[in-house]
Amino acid sequence: MAKIKIQQVRSTIKCPKVQKETMQALGLRKMNAVVEHEATPAILGMVEKVKHLVKVID
Repeated sequence: MAKIKIQQVRSTIKCPKVQKETMQALGLRKMNAVVEHEATPAILGMVEKVKHLVKVID
């Protein structure tokens, strides 16, 4: 399975609780943090939910 890198580019301040929990589940807790995950349907769905807060790095 392919790997993807996800970087947090916006803060979760004033975001709904569900989005904050999704960011924490992805392992993103600080600005400009980068995590690497397998590109599974679950992870891709989580990225889609918070696409305005993150950037996928090639």
